[in-house]
Amino acid sequence: MDAPRSPRRTVRFLIALAAILAALPLGYFLFLHEPPPAAAPPPAPVVEREAPPPQQRPPEAQRVLKLEEIHGTVEVRRGNGEWHAVRPGESLHPSDAVRTLEGSYAVLVNGETVEVRMEAGTEVSIEALTDTLSRLMLANGMTTTRVKPGTRQTFEVRAAGSDAVARTEGGRFTMSNNGAGTVAVGTQEGEVAFIGQGKVVIVRAGQQSIVRPGRGPSDPTPIPTSLLLKMNWPARPTLTRRQMVVSGQTEPGSHVDVEGRIIPTDEEGRFSQTVPLGEGRNTVRVHARSVGGLRQELKHELNVDTTPPSRVTVDPGMWNDPRPDSQ
Repeated sequence: MDAPRSPRRTVRFLIALAAILAALPLGYFLFLHEPPPAAAPPPAPVVEREAPPPQQRPPEAQRVLKLEEIHGTVEVRRGNGEWHAVRPGESLHPSDAVRTLEGSYAVLVNGETVEVRMEAGTEVSIEALTDTLSRLMLANGMTTTRVKPGTRQTFEVRAAGSDAVARTEGGRFTMSNNGAGTVAVGTQEGEVAFIGQGKVVIVRAGQQSIVRPGRGPSDPTPIPTSLLLKMNWPARPTLTRRQMVVSGQTEPGSHVDVEGRIIPTDEEGRFSQTVPLGEGRNTVRVHARSVGGLRQELKHELNVDTTPPSRVTVDPGMWNDPRPDSQ
């Protein structure tokens, strides 16, 4: 039989048991208890921002046309200002206009991309000059334009008094406008889109087309080998007045001048104008040029004598009848 425990050992046992029981809640909290989830942080305030503006294409760089060559009298008008004479090297900008007077011509250039030759009696205004587009308005007369291919440059010529437009991206073409709705295009190199009254034709090298009032461009035809020029010369070789009516007919859209004076032609190529003459012998030269580059010249010689006839002297004796009076 075991010996009874001593009171001291019993007290120790009880104290140890009490310590273990007291430590159980602390151990559970430290090792077995899961802490409550941390509170979520408050949501960040929503800041409304303005949408960025849509990206806009930067405007195209503006170019200028320069008057590279001038012969005779050439005038420029800035905006709505007055016409004034210019010299080679001056620049032209959109809203400017340039004109060549009789017996004159001018050459306009846009770098190495575009070259425009204006014949005598021609007026153009500049409507647009950018890296990709050049546009002119041909009021009247004749221009020949060369556009360097492969430069991504579109060149347009509009015609005043008509809805006709010639457009190319490379090549050389001539365009005329009589200012009354007759517009012609002839292409020497490349091809040109010729537009009018909702119709579009492609005028290729060696072809020409014409727009008449109220009609679209004609189907392109080959440029003829010669230019028609017929004149109605006076029947008498001597005139008694110091002026003469010069009339005739040529190919529609042609450029006609008489001794340097520009004569407009109608939609059938007819022309008529009074020109001054000098006393004595006169040589009248008529020159025509077509949009196909053809030229023709005719001349006619005549005399002008405005001297009044000599005074007639009447012999008084012619009224004395030697015969006796009748009975």
